Formats: sequence, C-alpha cells, structure tokens
Amino acid sequence: MRFYLYDLQQIEASQRLSFSGNRIDTASEKRNINASAEALQHDNAQTLLLSSGHVFIKQGQNGSANCWFSIEEARALNCDTKSAIVLGTYEQQTRMAMVSSLKPEELFAPITAVTYRSAFTQQILSHEDLGALAEAAALDSWNRSHRFCSRCGAATRMVSGGFKRVCRHCNGEHFPRTDPVAIMLPVRGDRCILARSPHFAENVYSCLAGFIEPGETIETAVRRESKEEMGLEIGRVGYHASQPWPFPYSLMIGCHAEVLSDEFTIDRDELEDGRWFDKQEVKMMLSGNHPQGLTCPSTGAIASHLIQIWAQSI
Repeated sequence: MRFYLYDLQQIEASQRLSFSGNRIDTASEKRNINASAEALQHDNAQTLLLSSGHVFIKQGQNGSANCWFSIEEARALNCDTKSAIVLGTYEQQTRMAMVSSLKPEELFAPITAVTYRSAFTQQILSHEDLGALAEAAALDSWNRSHRFCSRCGAATRMVSGGFKRVCRHCNGEHFPRTDPVAIMLPVRGDRCILARSPHFAENVYSCLAGFIEPGETIETAVRRESKEEMGLEIGRVGYHASQPWPFPYSLMIGCHAEVLSDEFTIDRDELEDGRWFDKQEVKMMLSGNHPQGLTCPSTGAIASHLIQIWAQSI
C-alpha cells in the first residue's frame, strides 16, 4: 500500500482543508479568570457574532464578506457581552466571539447570517476566518452544553474567557473537549470503497467515519469502523491529515486504509449503500461528469481531500 504524503517542503496537507487555517494565538498560559472582562476593555477588540448555528457577516459593496464586528456593533446586535468568549490575539488585536439573541431572519442589510457549513461550501469566508469560526463555534457549543457540573449537578460559571467552567457548588473545574473522529478511505490497488448514509445529499458518496472510542488508537478505530460498517478487513493504516469540524466540536483524523480482501458486507442500519469504485469512476465523480450523477463531498472537506489524493496518485 502506498501512503499519500506531501513533500516536506510543501504546505501541510491539513492546511489545505476548510476550518484548519486558524492563526489566532490563544495565549492559554496567560489567561486568568477575568479574561472576558479584560478583553472587553480593549479598544481594538473584534468579535465574531453567532446565532443558532449561523455566523453574522457584513456584506461589502464589492461582494466581500467581513465577519468581524466591534464591541459597539455587537451590543447593538443584542449580544451578551458578559458571556463573551476570548479566542485570543491576532496581529496584536484581541479576537472574541459572542452570541446574539437576534435570529438570522431579524437582521437587516448590510448584515446577514450564513450557516457554518455554508461559510465553507460557498467560500464566503477566508481560510483564516473559517479557522477562527471553528474555534468560536466549538467553544460556544461546549459552554452551552456544560452549564451544569458533571460531579454534583449544580450550575457552572464560565471563566478564563470560555476556556474553563467552574462549579458554583463544589468548585469542580471543567475544560473544553474535542471529539476525535477517524475518517478513512479504504483502498485496494486501483479501487476504493465509498459509501453513503441516509442523511447525505442525493448521489453523494464519501469515506467511512466514526468516533474514536476510549482506549483506542487511531489505527484501531479505523479497523473497527471499517469492519462494523462494511465488514472490511483492514491491514495497514496511514495517517494523512486532520481537520477541525465544528459540528459541534470534532477533530476529523483522515487516513488511508489497506483493504485485505474484495469482500464486504454493508451494515444497513448505518449505511444506505456502499461499493467498490475504480479510479476512473472516482475521477468522473470529482469532475462532476459521472454518467449517473454520482459525486463526492464538497471541496474543503477532508473526505473530498482523501479521495482526491488517492485518485490522483499513480
């Protein structure tokens, strides 16, 4: 099996993926419990505004989209500044994230809102801003879902700019989590396995994927998920790239996996369909010229990248 690696002199594979371009310095070692209040005093602070899985943007006259707002703009758009998340600093400018009580349909021009997914599929935001959005969306989701202590059940309060929560009763400390997901392209010679779940867009076939369980290595998770979903026997596993995925706070760990046999058995409880595809057919899917209209995930998603790298290999 060939592992599809870039030359070390070229850009890291992960940096070619959406949500992976975050250049904010989180300055975690310098944070204190009052980080949010202190950041609000910075005149140059800029903030992302979030609401119900959407990010607010300001449309420019030339069609450009700016997702950064001043503190004054945030207050005018019904943002809760007391719960502001401090993302860090970028080029000596404080970067934050806040949640607005306004619904996307309540906004007025030139301000609008787009879903996190649309922000990358429609290439609305820059590579760096998508990376910042991944951090903001993950921290917002984690803080909203961890409002109560897992030890005693009492309410928690946000400190350290959203990077920590402390229980008001037992003083238990809680820190943000990231859920690791193994996503793999099983390959055997000049063929690969692609599959689709019932929730996929019509005609889209993609890689296999699943959460990494406690006590597992990445390689073990790849073998287990491939076995569970399609009955595949996997040999060697090669890591290729990773991608932050803010739905809600995952890290997609992309691999190519060596299939040891042509045989497979689809788990119909997990997948709607799956089969072998040769390189010629995959190339037609990637170019949008498949005779049955089959296609692959959007460019920028790690699944698409894993498929492209394999299809373009000799």
